[in-house]
Amino acid sequence: MSKARNLNHHAAMMNRMAQVMRIDLTAEMAQGRMSGEDWKDALVRCTGCTQPEACTLWLSEHDPEDEVSVNEPPKYCENRLMIKRLRAEVAAERASKSIS
Repeated sequence: MSKARNLNHHAAMMNRMAQVMRIDLTAEMAQGRMSGEDWKDALVRCTGCTQPEACTLWLSEHDPEDEVSVNEPPKYCENRLMIKRLRAEVAAERASKSIS
């Protein structure tokens, strides 16, 4: 796979993982919770994953449109901590808005 195709493939997988986890990376960047540099670093981490086939399978088994929410990415996900942090920040923001 060419370098550009590999980057595009991992960018798509990373975005899909975020969607499954109910995270909109574009919105996170717009809200200032994620910078362009953070996104690039996440993509580099994703391209370094040792289990892309397992990730592809995991993603195929989880639909972002399902009502049942997935609590966290698989343990091997190189962006697991970032996704969990973003998800917690979004949840905290939603909770504070519902209290107001």
